Amino acid sequence: MKACTHLNQIRKVTPRTPEGCEECLKMGDTWVHLRLCLECGHVGCCDSSKNKHATKHFHQTKHAIMKSFEPGEDWGWCYIDEIELGPRELKAP
Repeated sequence: MKACTHLNQIRKVTPRTPEGCEECLKMGDTWVHLRLCLECGHVGCCDSSKNKHATKHFHQTKHAIMKSFEPGEDWGWCYIDEIELGPRELKAP
């Protein structure tokens, strides 16, 4: 089983825009689901959203780890290793 090699990049973050996708809010646009960058606290929309701001944030910053910012969801994703992460892996040091 493949393991994520970027877990050391996870930080205790505060969502920069807890009310929604940072860029969509500025544009006055909508989103489907939200993702939280676990390195800087950026909140972006998922790839099912038309703007895909969470993935765009990764491409701009190379911040590898994000987690779902949806109520009741406790999973994440490493963009570099392309692997889903569980609750134990997502705990900040």
